[in-house]
Amino acid sequence: MSSPNDLNPADAERAARYEALEAEAPTLTPEQYKSQSRRAFLTGGLAIAAAAGSFRWLMGRPDDLRANSVLRRGHEFNEALWRRLSRESAMAPEFPRSESQGDTLRVNGRHGIREEVDLDAWQMTVEGPDGALLGTHVLSDITALEKVEMTIEHKCVEGWSHIVTWGGARFSDFAKPYLEQIGEVPRFVGMETPNGDYYVGLDIETALHAQTLLTYELEGERLDSLHGAPLRLTTPNKYGIKQIKRIGRIWFTNEQPSDYWGDRGYDWYAGL
Repeated sequence: MSSPNDLNPADAERAARYEALEAEAPTLTPEQYKSQSRRAFLTGGLAIAAAAGSFRWLMGRPDDLRANSVLRRGHEFNEALWRRLSRESAMAPEFPRSESQGDTLRVNGRHGIREEVDLDAWQMTVEGPDGALLGTHVLSDITALEKVEMTIEHKCVEGWSHIVTWGGARFSDFAKPYLEQIGEVPRFVGMETPNGDYYVGLDIETALHAQTLLTYELEGERLDSLHGAPLRLTTPNKYGIKQIKRIGRIWFTNEQPSDYWGDRGYDWYAGL
């Protein structure tokens, strides 16, 4: 074993410092050690419990599939901000038809359209703010309206996008006689599939925007079942989660409607 005299000056200095610190270190009896260990254990346990309780309070405990309270407040703040910044006259970019990426638009889900539909028997109902039935439509009622084609970028909330050409009628043209019948412009529009399994809520500004269509064509051809036949909603101003397929019911309301993905933690507004 080396003696202090065998060490180089730097190591000797460190060894001397260590011996001095060791000599100054307090000594504990076994009883004192056990007492301090119990105190440290209890203190640590209480700290962990307090942290866990605070986290649960902060995050909230949703009683169903809805977002926790912090996330929901964040969504509501974003919605208020974007609604203030958005302008009803602002138009999303449109592209030349030649840039359309064809009918390979990804099918991201079949919520509400898993069953086949009898296109000849399909009907769509419209209700007013009081729940009264205002009208029933078949596809020929929609195709009789002025046809609009637009090549836009369809964006998914998952991060991918696709330039696609839609064909259909402006929702504003469809809604005009109903709004005149109601006598006022309601704040929201709700839509759901015929079986009610998928549903969306829209702010009225988006619903009446010139680029929001009741769509029956994709790339110049009638929609197939996977893409929402016979009639779906399309708009470049909302993520795809709002662009409901196979619409079976539309209602005008002044109460914010439920929304399938909004109920599951996503942003209700879902604006672009």
